[in-house]
Amino acid sequence: MNLALPTPPKGPSPTIKRVLIANRGEIAVRVIRGCHKLGLETVAVYSEADRDALHVRLANRAVCIGPPRSRDSYLKAVGILSAAEITECDAIHPGYGVLSENAHFAEACEACGFVFIGPPPRRLPRWATNRSRGRPFRKQARRSCPAATAPSPRRTTPAR
Repeated sequence: MNLALPTPPKGPSPTIKRVLIANRGEIAVRVIRGCHKLGLETVAVYSEADRDALHVRLANRAVCIGPPRSRDSYLKAVGILSAAEITECDAIHPGYGVLSENAHFAEACEACGFVFIGPPPRRLPRWATNRSRGRPFRKQARRSCPAATAPSPRRTTPAR
């Protein structure tokens, strides 16, 4: 297994001043707090249901990206990219979960001129964006690790 870090791209690093956080809840709160510690401005996105959420209140700016259902708001790349554009963000942090593993979203961020805060798209697994194509990989991964398929050992001492 090669554990070497990838070589950073040649040329000047982009200057990041404002970051859009494409997530909600505790993950977004942690990213916002981290950005503020680094002196970065933050933009939160939110659905109509999350209008009064903590991540919305902590961010420097906030943009409503749609109705309460995640698939109609937080998972709509077009809405997130539009929010980043109108708030003049330099970068997009996907948070944790679906968007952070989506190579197509990472590519779209870069194609629109935003820094994707995460692995480069070429490092993201293509199968992560398609559950049916990814199923054999996940099954194979479980087979190769006996501990993942073995039953957990029973506790031999009473809980206190």
